[in-house]
This record gives sequence, C-alpha cells and structure tokens, in this order.
Amino acid sequence: MSVPTARATGGLHSSGTRITPTMVGCMLAAFLGILDTQIVATALPRIVGDLHGIDLFAWVTIAYVIASSVTTPIYGKLGDLFGRKVTFLSAMTLFMAGSALSGASGSMEALIIFRVVQGMGAGGIFVCVLSIIGELFSPREGAKYYGMFGMIFAGASLAGPAIGGLLTDVLSWHWVFLVNLPLGAVVFFLLAKYLHLPRQVRPSRLDYAGILTLSGAIVSLTLLTSWAGVQYAWTSPRIIGLCTSAVLCLALFIVSESRAVEPIVPLRLFKDSTFTLSLLGTVICGIVFVGSVNFLALYVQVVTGASPTTSGFVLLPMMLGLVLSSVGSSKIIRKSGKYKVFPVASMALGIVGALLLSTMDASTPRLVSVLFMVVFGFASGLSAQVFTQAAQNTAPPQDLGAVSGAATFGRSFGTSIGISLFASIFYGRLTDEITAHVPAAALRGVDHEALSSPSVLNSLAAPVRHAVEQAYAAALTPVFVTAVPILAAGLLITLCMKNLTLRSQHHGGGERESAPATDPAPTKATPEAA
Repeated sequence: MSVPTARATGGLHSSGTRITPTMVGCMLAAFLGILDTQIVATALPRIVGDLHGIDLFAWVTIAYVIASSVTTPIYGKLGDLFGRKVTFLSAMTLFMAGSALSGASGSMEALIIFRVVQGMGAGGIFVCVLSIIGELFSPREGAKYYGMFGMIFAGASLAGPAIGGLLTDVLSWHWVFLVNLPLGAVVFFLLAKYLHLPRQVRPSRLDYAGILTLSGAIVSLTLLTSWAGVQYAWTSPRIIGLCTSAVLCLALFIVSESRAVEPIVPLRLFKDSTFTLSLLGTVICGIVFVGSVNFLALYVQVVTGASPTTSGFVLLPMMLGLVLSSVGSSKIIRKSGKYKVFPVASMALGIVGALLLSTMDASTPRLVSVLFMVVFGFASGLSAQVFTQAAQNTAPPQDLGAVSGAATFGRSFGTSIGISLFASIFYGRLTDEITAHVPAAALRGVDHEALSSPSVLNSLAAPVRHAVEQAYAAALTPVFVTAVPILAAGLLITLCMKNLTLRSQHHGGGERESAPATDPAPTKATPEAA
C-alpha cells in the first residue's frame, strides 16, 4: 500500500522535501520546456540559411514533437515504478544533452537527430513536474501550483520570440539551444538537493510491447496530420498507409495493454469516467487553445503589418487574460474544491472567442482584434490545468504517474494535431485566396512561400501588399471556424463530467471521492535516491 504524505508545514514537507526550492525548480523546468519551442521557432530561418536545408525545415519541429509525445506516457509509468526524482533527473539530463548536441550541430540532418534526443528528455519534464505536485500535495492544495502553469505558459510564450531573436542576432542561433544548459543545471541542482520522496519498491516489468505500439501509433498520426492534404493527397498511397499503420498500431496497443503486467496506460483507468472525459478535454484544449496561437501571431504580423516586437505587445493582453483566469480559477477551486464549472465555461467562452476571431479581416481595427484575443485567452486559462486536477483526484495512488503522463500526453498530442490540422486548412486555402485577390503579374518573380516575410511584403506596391494581407486574413478565417465544432464537442464532454469535490487530503488520508482499485503487488516505502 502507498505511504500517505502529510501537508507541508513551514516550507518543509513531512517527506523532508523543501517546498520552495523544489517548486522553483519545477516551475523553471516547465518554463524551459515551453520556452524551447518558442525560441527555436524564431531562430529557424537563420538556422536553415546557415545549414542549407530548406527541404528539412519542418522536421526540426516535427522530430521534437514526435519524440516528446512518444516518451511522455512512458515517463509517467517510469515514475510510478522507479520514483519521481530519479525519473525527472534522468529526463532533465537527456534534455540538456540534446540541447548541447543541437547547439553544436553542423548540418540539418544532425540537428534533426539531436532534436529527437532533446524531445525525448522534454517528454518527461511536464509529466514529472505534475506527478511531483500530485505526490506532495492534495488536489486542493496543489491548485495553487497548477495555476502557476498558466503564468509559466504565458511568460514563456511572450518572452520566447524576443529571447530567440536577441540570442540569434547578438550571439548566434546555436545559443537558442545552449541557453538551456545553465538554466537546466539550476533545475537539476534544486531537485537533486531538496526533493525527497518515498519510492515504492515493487516487482516491476517494463511494457516494451506497449511502448513500441504506442510509439508507432503516435508517429503515424503525427505524420498523417502533418502531410495529409499538404504534401500528399488524402488518397495517396503514403497517406493511406499511414492511416492503416495508425489504426493497426492503436489496436495492437490496446491488446498489449490488456495483457501487460505493468501497462504504460492501465486500461482500468478508462473505467473512471472522470479520467476518460478529462483526457478528451485535455486533447481538445491542446488542439484549439494551443494549436491556434501560432496563427494569431501570423495574423498580427502579416495582416496588420506589426513587427515581431510589436506583435508581442499585441498578444500580451491575450496572455494576461489567460494568466488572470488561470490564477483566479485556481484560487476559487482551492477554496471551494469544486472545478466542473470552469472547463464548461472555458469551452463555452472559447466558442464565442473563436467565432469573434473568425470575423477578423484586413480592415479590423487592431484594438478590436486585441479584445477578441482577450476573450479567447481568458477562455483558455479557465481550463489550463483543471483536467489534470480532476483526473488526479480520482486516480489510484499507484497510477498517479500514469494519469499525469496521460494528461500531459493528451495536451501535447492535441497541440501537434491542432497545429498540423490548422496548417493544412490554412495553407490549403491560402493559394486559392492569393489567386483570387492578387493578379498573377503582380507577384511575378516573388516567392509565394516568402510572402509572410516583412522584407518581402514591404517590397511590394501598396495595393499588392494590401491584397496579400486580405488573402492571408481570408485564409485564416476557416481556421477559427473549424475550432468552433471542436470546442462544441469539448462543451458536451465537460457537461458530462461529474461535479465532484477535490480531496483535501492525500490518498490514504481517509478522505476519498471514490474507491479506486488497490495495488495488488506488495510495496515497501524506501527513501528515494537521486
């Protein structure tokens, strides 16, 4: 049976963990994980120019996303089997090694390989942080720290482009990767020194079949959403093959999990409707609220003509709305213990926000577009970490890592699906809109793929530039229209969730909302080693 952990008193947890430095380390780790994608995106044009690999441009990001998505649920299970601390430090070591190798890359092929290594480490950062919070605090106590994730996301999203541009211009693009090393070292020190959790020692067997089949399904689905309708036709042999591979791997994964002694994702968790609905809600949040942010930045820079620096200020109110709603909802949840109203409100308000965003065009005043984005950001913050809290609230203690891993994976996988889906919709529409708005002769000799570049746009005559801006705005409209039915499905899902109260004690403390399955294997609590 698991060993209950008591509340922290005076900054010192009963397990010996120093709360303040541990949480600083956890939040800094989460900041690094989010910041990395932002600063690399800013530096990519310079990287491609130096390494001469425009045909491999997208794979710098795709390789990272696939690796992190594949490893996220695996880290959750490893934390359950071998302890949160050693699992987290291993993931951070891999992330730092991948960062160092990426910064030293001399070719696009090498960079892509090293980004896989970096992504394999990044996949463990968020799930380990969530699991550590879940083990140190009860769901209601942990609401404060879950709310901080909204602030971390907003801060990294706002600072990322500026930091990436500054590092690339002042030093070199290599430093967008190397900057992770000193910050990662601080994270490693803080958790190695101050985090002390009991580790549950029990006979264990890693689910290799589950790892392989889940990896195959994730890779197939990611490539499918990245390529279908963009690089290859939906009816092409390659896309049909990816569809077949995804379905087959998913079926084999379900079979392997039903037979595994220590499954990566225990199928019994899906008997709990709260877990199942929370996982679906997390995926939808990733698709819409995270996957669409890049397109808002594209609207601000291309359609309204804002510089990268100015666009950061334009997006700032939206991120502040996210922070305020995330922190505010977390405080209310912590006091009341009730959480269902917030994801319901998030989806409903998100529908309103998406409809408002879909009306924006080249003539929309910037202040009006900012207000529309604030509504969307506020909706996003209301569900930022609620689904994870809900899933952990009813999770059996021995499955806490698996539940956290599944929730983190759901958001990451939803993000990759959202970016790929919206990109397919946008780029599929953009060519038609440019043809409709811009005379062919006006763009003779201009690379259509470079029209989003400020230098290229500024080189065009004013009427032509305005026509291009209109074309981009028209191509962005179906992106936000598509978000509406997805959010409507999310609203239905959240309405079906049980209106439970978050526990105010840890599992084993006597206060439960349900009676989850117990661990059949005998365990023995031992101090967790670094």
